Amino acid sequence: MPDSSITKKALATALKELMAERPLSKISVGDICERCNMNRKSFYYHFKDKFDLVNWVFYTEFVEQLMAQERLDARSFLEGICAYFHKNRAFYVNALKQTGQNSFSEYFADVMRPILTIHYMGVVDDDDAHDFFITFYTDAFLTAVKRWLDEGVMGPARFVDLVCRATRGAKGL
Repeated sequence: MPDSSITKKALATALKELMAERPLSKISVGDICERCNMNRKSFYYHFKDKFDLVNWVFYTEFVEQLMAQERLDARSFLEGICAYFHKNRAFYVNALKQTGQNSFSEYFADVMRPILTIHYMGVVDDDDAHDFFITFYTDAFLTAVKRWLDEGVMGPARFVDLVCRATRGAKGL
Protein backbone atom coordinates (compact mmCIF):
# COMPACT_ATOMS: atom_id res chain seq x y z
CA MET A 1 0.00 0.00 0.00
CA PRO A 2 1.51 3.38 -0.97
CA ASP A 3 2.52 5.76 1.82
CA SER A 4 -0.13 8.25 0.69
CA SER A 5 -2.89 5.71 1.24
CA ILE A 6 -1.52 4.71 4.65
CA THR A 7 -1.40 8.34 5.73
CA LYS A 8 -4.92 9.06 4.51
CA LYS A 9 -6.31 5.98 6.23
CA ALA A 10 -4.58 6.89 9.50
CA LEU A 11 -6.07 10.39 9.35
CA ALA A 12 -9.50 8.91 8.53
CA THR A 13 -9.30 6.50 11.46
CA ALA A 14 -8.33 9.33 13.79
CA LEU A 15 -11.24 11.44 12.56
CA LYS A 16 -13.70 8.57 13.02
CA GLU A 17 -12.47 7.98 16.57
CA LEU A 18 -12.80 11.66 17.41
CA MET A 19 -16.27 11.90 15.84
CA ALA A 20 -17.40 9.06 18.10
CA GLU A 21 -16.43 11.26 21.05
CA ARG A 22 -17.59 14.74 20.00
CA PRO A 23 -19.20 16.78 17.23
CA LEU A 24 -17.26 17.51 14.06
CA SER A 25 -17.58 21.22 14.83
CA LYS A 26 -15.49 20.65 17.96
CA ILE A 27 -12.73 18.75 16.14
CA SER A 28 -9.77 20.63 14.71
CA VAL A 29 -7.17 19.51 12.21
CA GLY A 30 -4.73 19.67 15.12
CA ASP A 31 -6.88 17.19 17.07
CA ILE A 32 -6.88 14.79 14.12
CA CYS A 33 -3.13 15.05 13.69
CA GLU A 34 -2.47 14.63 17.40
CA ARG A 35 -4.66 11.49 17.51
CA CYS A 36 -2.59 9.75 14.84
CA ASN A 37 0.80 11.31 15.70
CA MET A 38 1.18 13.27 12.47
CA ASN A 39 1.93 16.89 11.83
CA ARG A 40 -0.43 19.39 10.26
CA LYS A 41 1.78 19.60 7.20
CA SER A 42 1.06 15.93 6.47
CA PHE A 43 -2.66 16.55 6.83
CA TYR A 44 -2.67 19.53 4.49
CA TYR A 45 -0.56 17.68 1.96
CA HIS A 46 -3.49 15.27 1.49
CA PHE A 47 -6.61 17.25 2.44
CA LYS A 48 -7.63 20.90 2.26
CA ASP A 49 -9.67 20.73 5.51
CA LYS A 50 -11.47 18.30 7.82
CA PHE A 51 -14.53 18.35 5.56
CA ASP A 52 -12.39 17.16 2.66
CA LEU A 53 -11.32 14.24 4.86
CA VAL A 54 -14.96 13.39 5.70
CA ASN A 55 -15.78 13.44 1.98
CA TRP A 56 -12.77 11.23 1.23
CA VAL A 57 -14.01 8.68 3.78
CA PHE A 58 -17.40 8.52 2.05
CA TYR A 59 -15.82 8.35 -1.39
CA THR A 60 -13.36 5.57 -0.56
CA GLU A 61 -15.71 3.52 1.60
CA PHE A 62 -18.86 3.79 -0.48
CA VAL A 63 -18.60 5.49 -3.86
CA GLU A 64 -15.59 3.49 -5.07
CA GLN A 65 -17.36 0.22 -4.20
CA LEU A 66 -20.53 1.46 -5.89
CA MET A 67 -18.66 2.29 -9.10
CA ALA A 68 -17.09 -1.18 -9.12
CA GLN A 69 -20.51 -2.85 -9.23
CA GLU A 70 -22.59 -3.43 -12.30
CA ARG A 71 -25.21 -0.81 -13.03
CA LEU A 72 -27.65 -0.73 -10.13
CA ASP A 73 -31.30 0.19 -10.34
CA ALA A 74 -32.47 3.06 -8.15
CA ARG A 75 -33.83 0.85 -5.38
CA SER A 76 -30.63 -1.23 -5.14
CA PHE A 77 -28.59 1.95 -4.99
CA LEU A 78 -30.77 3.36 -2.20
CA GLU A 79 -30.56 0.08 -0.30
CA GLY A 80 -26.77 0.10 -0.60
CA ILE A 81 -26.29 3.68 0.53
CA CYS A 82 -28.77 3.39 3.39
CA ALA A 83 -27.23 0.14 4.64
CA TYR A 84 -23.80 1.82 4.54
CA PHE A 85 -25.07 4.90 6.40
CA HIS A 86 -26.86 2.74 8.97
CA LYS A 87 -23.70 0.69 9.58
CA ASN A 88 -21.70 3.92 10.04
CA ARG A 89 -24.56 5.84 11.65
CA ALA A 90 -22.63 7.68 14.39
CA PHE A 91 -20.10 9.02 11.91
CA TYR A 92 -22.70 10.22 9.38
CA VAL A 93 -25.11 11.69 11.93
CA ASN A 94 -22.19 13.80 13.06
CA ALA A 95 -20.97 14.58 9.52
CA LEU A 96 -24.43 15.60 8.27
CA LYS A 97 -24.96 18.08 11.11
CA GLN A 98 -22.32 20.34 9.60
CA THR A 99 -23.66 22.50 6.79
CA GLY A 100 -22.20 25.11 4.49
CA GLN A 101 -19.28 25.29 2.13
CA ASN A 102 -17.19 22.10 1.86
CA SER A 103 -19.52 20.25 4.26
CA PHE A 104 -20.42 16.61 3.80
CA SER A 105 -24.05 17.62 3.24
CA GLU A 106 -23.00 19.70 0.25
CA TYR A 107 -20.72 16.95 -1.05
CA PHE A 108 -23.39 14.27 -0.63
CA ALA A 109 -25.90 16.42 -2.54
CA ASP A 110 -23.32 16.82 -5.32
CA VAL A 111 -22.87 13.03 -5.48
CA MET A 112 -26.62 12.39 -5.47
CA ARG A 113 -27.59 15.01 -8.06
CA PRO A 114 -26.30 13.15 -11.17
CA ILE A 115 -27.69 9.84 -9.91
CA LEU A 116 -31.12 11.37 -9.39
CA THR A 117 -30.86 13.14 -12.75
CA ILE A 118 -30.48 9.79 -14.49
CA HIS A 119 -33.27 8.21 -12.48
CA TYR A 120 -35.79 11.02 -12.92
CA MET A 121 -34.84 11.87 -16.50
CA GLY A 122 -38.28 10.99 -17.89
CA VAL A 123 -40.33 12.52 -15.09
CA VAL A 124 -40.36 16.07 -16.40
CA ASP A 125 -40.83 16.91 -20.06
CA ASP A 126 -40.28 20.64 -19.55
CA ASP A 127 -36.53 21.38 -19.73
CA ASP A 128 -36.65 24.46 -17.51
CA ALA A 129 -38.48 22.51 -14.76
CA HIS A 130 -36.02 19.57 -14.90
CA ASP A 131 -33.39 21.34 -12.79
CA PHE A 132 -36.02 22.30 -10.25
CA PHE A 133 -37.16 18.69 -9.85
CA ILE A 134 -33.63 17.32 -9.53
CA THR A 135 -32.83 19.92 -6.87
CA PHE A 136 -36.12 19.13 -5.13
CA TYR A 137 -35.47 15.37 -5.04
CA THR A 138 -31.85 15.86 -3.98
CA ASP A 139 -32.84 18.16 -1.12
CA ALA A 140 -35.72 15.90 -0.10
CA PHE A 141 -33.51 12.81 -0.02
CA LEU A 142 -30.76 14.59 1.90
CA THR A 143 -33.24 15.89 4.48
CA ALA A 144 -34.92 12.49 4.81
CA VAL A 145 -31.56 10.73 5.31
CA LYS A 146 -30.50 13.26 7.94
CA ARG A 147 -33.74 12.82 9.88
CA TRP A 148 -33.72 9.03 9.52
CA LEU A 149 -30.15 8.70 10.79
CA ASP A 150 -30.64 11.20 13.58
CA GLU A 151 -33.83 9.56 14.86
CA GLY A 152 -32.47 6.02 14.46
CA VAL A 153 -35.88 4.37 14.88
CA MET A 154 -36.09 2.22 11.75
CA GLY A 155 -33.78 0.01 9.77
CA PRO A 156 -32.51 0.77 6.29
CA ALA A 157 -34.89 -1.65 4.52
CA ARG A 158 -37.96 0.04 6.00
CA PHE A 159 -36.57 3.50 5.25
CA VAL A 160 -35.87 2.60 1.60
CA ASP A 161 -39.33 1.10 1.28
CA LEU A 162 -40.90 4.34 2.54
CA VAL A 163 -38.72 6.49 0.25
CA CYS A 164 -39.72 4.34 -2.73
CA ARG A 165 -43.38 4.52 -1.80
CA ALA A 166 -43.13 8.30 -1.40
CA THR A 167 -41.59 8.72 -4.85
CA ARG A 168 -43.69 6.10 -6.63
CA GLY A 169 -46.11 8.76 -7.85
CA ALA A 170 -43.25 10.55 -9.58
CA LYS A 171 -41.71 7.42 -11.10
CA GLY A 172 -42.10 3.77 -10.16
CA LEU A 173 -39.18 2.15 -8.40
